[in-house]
Amino acid sequence: MEAITDIQGTFTLHNGVKMPYLGLGVYLSKDGQEVSNAVKWALDAGYRHVDTASIYANEAGVGEGIKAAEIPREDVFLVSKVWNSDQGYDTTIKAFEASLQRLDTEYLDLYLIHWPVAGKYKETWKALERLYAEKRIRAIGVSNFMQHHLQDLLDGVEVVPMVNQMEFHPYLVQQSLLDFCKAHRIQYEAWSPLMQGHIFKDPAFQDLAKKYGKTIAQVVLRWNLQKGVVTIPKSSKKERILANADLFNFELSQADMHFLDAMDQGKRFGPDPDNFDF
Repeated sequence: MEAITDIQGTFTLHNGVKMPYLGLGVYLSKDGQEVSNAVKWALDAGYRHVDTASIYANEAGVGEGIKAAEIPREDVFLVSKVWNSDQGYDTTIKAFEASLQRLDTEYLDLYLIHWPVAGKYKETWKALERLYAEKRIRAIGVSNFMQHHLQDLLDGVEVVPMVNQMEFHPYLVQQSLLDFCKAHRIQYEAWSPLMQGHIFKDPAFQDLAKKYGKTIAQVVLRWNLQKGVVTIPKSSKKERILANADLFNFELSQADMHFLDAMDQGKRFGPDPDNFDF
């Protein structure tokens, strides 16, 4: 596995593109000042990866935040996703164009299929392959794809997805899915790494945090990185954005990694990809 060095460190995708392993998630951040401030604070603090989606309805604010930070566009790894109602070949191309317009950028670093909509995601993937071939996206991937979705998709693809973004935290490890992705060189990425705040309620996490002299969030995010998983904690609070990036002056022992792995109970805080109301 690649070394975890600093806030701008990266994991290399199978097409050679370097993806920063720490990013800012902006789910539920309001468009306008709230999200643009969050993005600017993150970029000012050294983050180089921002993850949004058309359904978050805040792409315009994300674009404004990137401009406000005055970081060259090519130094920011920018991600968005095509929503379920836009899936299909032509509609995906249109949705992509609309996202670019709102983000006020000429290309995306990564574009994801947000959910595996049955009967549609293969056509959607063909559209992503076309945009990738046209060099309008540097990497393409999926989100919320279980192993059977991936196997079905991999059957007819020209380009293997570079990323699978999943709900991932100590209560939902899905190690066999992680292993499957690794075997196919699909980079695993976490959403809801902090269990939508539920990590702060479990005393086991408090004990670990005390042991390392770090916050619970820092311990869990460090576990993500040491598992080889890209992580994008969401916050619109400046102090939390800064704290979530303070992950590079400690390392979890093998025993503590196993301890966190063993907390797995298959528990979701978000929707189940197999029973999602598409």
